[in-house]
Amino acid sequence: MTTAVDSRRPLQPLPLLVLGSGSDPGSERGVSCPGELPAASDPSLVRRARAARRALGDRAFILGHHYQRDEVIQFADVTGDSFKLAREAAARPGAEYVVFCGVHFMAESADVLTSDAQRVVLPDLAAGCSMADMATLDQVEDCWETLEDLGIAGEVVPVTYMNSSADIKAFTGRHGGTVCTSSNARRALDWALGGAGQGGGRKVLFLPDQHLGRNTAVLEMGMDLSDCVVWDPHREDGGLTAAELRAAAMILWKGHCSVHGRFRRECVTEVRARVPGVSVIVHPECRHEVVLAADQVGSTEKIIETIGRASAGSAWAVGTELNLVRRLAAQNPDKTIVFLDKTVCFCSTMNRIDLPHLVWALESLAAGTVVNQITVDPESAAHARAALTQMLALP
Repeated sequence: MTTAVDSRRPLQPLPLLVLGSGSDPGSERGVSCPGELPAASDPSLVRRARAARRALGDRAFILGHHYQRDEVIQFADVTGDSFKLAREAAARPGAEYVVFCGVHFMAESADVLTSDAQRVVLPDLAAGCSMADMATLDQVEDCWETLEDLGIAGEVVPVTYMNSSADIKAFTGRHGGTVCTSSNARRALDWALGGAGQGGGRKVLFLPDQHLGRNTAVLEMGMDLSDCVVWDPHREDGGLTAAELRAAAMILWKGHCSVHGRFRRECVTEVRARVPGVSVIVHPECRHEVVLAADQVGSTEKIIETIGRASAGSAWAVGTELNLVRRLAAQNPDKTIVFLDKTVCFCSTMNRIDLPHLVWALESLAAGTVVNQITVDPESAAHARAALTQMLALP
């Protein structure tokens, strides 16, 4: 379980209402976000952010996820995916404050991996993750109880994606499982299904993203789609029969990313017709049909590296969050880089971390007031840390 301290009293009047006060920190209120994001309404915000950053000096370390707005990412000391950023925070024990410009589960992981003396701050508590919300601890424990009643829980190793709550990571650690990222999911599944001395299971309960689990199992490990079943937490026994659960190698949780899940095969067909010679690269959180239709699939870091190495004049359609796609286009002016879907959509919760919230958090810290601190309780943190440590030890 995590707690968040929200002492929202801006030191100076902000041009926009501070959002998220009193909200459920893990919630998402919709994913539709068409059109252009507005520029910060107060030109003094950049100046104020720089002044607060200078005042904090080495006492603060700012982390910026790849999907953040440009106005926020410019202040990040390090950019990266969620696990890279959590590790970077842990590698800087001298930083009193870790300001995480990302979403709630990322800040939780940073709190798990940093020392007790460090304080992790999330500028807006409303920056949750719809995928992480799709697997609650009660739901997962109900699933596990069903597996125990069937006598097969001993054969099952839980593997949870990094994009999950601390509660789910702790559950995974308690049951001898591991965390994975989109870049090491294959190694995590190899370990989990590898027999004695490794995970030791014959089955995997994969949380909470069904698409990453399915794409990894089928396209990288040679399983058949029939080896995978989907557990729906809103149906009795997950909507599955005892025979289906006993036969399955992969029990996939019915969860998905609201951004990557929007892409369809038709998007790939349309962009190939619209952009001659385009190469399509997508994130493995995309639907199976989209990954099959794409030319390449890879983690956020792989997408960045692939496009960075591509030859001048090449054309790319990218199936991932729009802020990153636009940043890649700006950083690679010698290439044509387009969003895979013609309909514009940002990650609505990631975009809750905006310049007004960042300024408010930095100015508060500079004045000695800790706001929006994310804290994972010690017991959950210990089990979550065990699952994260197991990931680091994957062969």
